[in-house]
Amino acid sequence: MFDSIKGFFRSLAEDTGRQESGVDDVRVATAALLFHIIEADGIVTDAERQRLVAVLAEEFGLSLEEAERLASEGKRADQQSIDLYHFTSVLKRELGEEHRIRFVELLWEVTFADGEVHELEDNLIWRISELLGVSTRDRMLMKREAAGRLNEE
Repeated sequence: MFDSIKGFFRSLAEDTGRQESGVDDVRVATAALLFHIIEADGIVTDAERQRLVAVLAEEFGLSLEEAERLASEGKRADQQSIDLYHFTSVLKRELGEEHRIRFVELLWEVTFADGEVHELEDNLIWRISELLGVSTRDRMLMKREAAGRLNEE
């Protein structure tokens, strides 16, 4: 199931029929929210930053260099933004329910990269999930799945 979702993110990047700004909006919104999560507790660890770049590369089918550039663009966009709504509205408009749930899982993956979840990170994922229309049940399932993968490593 998640392979099809990864395929969707990649198709956004590859679909020449879409306007370039729509694809870029989804990518930048994704990167900005992921960056916002890793910065929520005031400490950005190398593990979190590396996981963020890896997630962008995996989900959008980018090289590491392209993912690094996208991460930097997301960081700039996040720092210039006054709220989360701008980014979540792009994702809610462009992504179906399954893909929004997958995005919440990505938020958890990046959050768990440093081995712990700070209460500010947890609260922020709750707020983003609400703005994306992702249910509490799905948010918590994605948290458990991401935590389970961390424990397997």
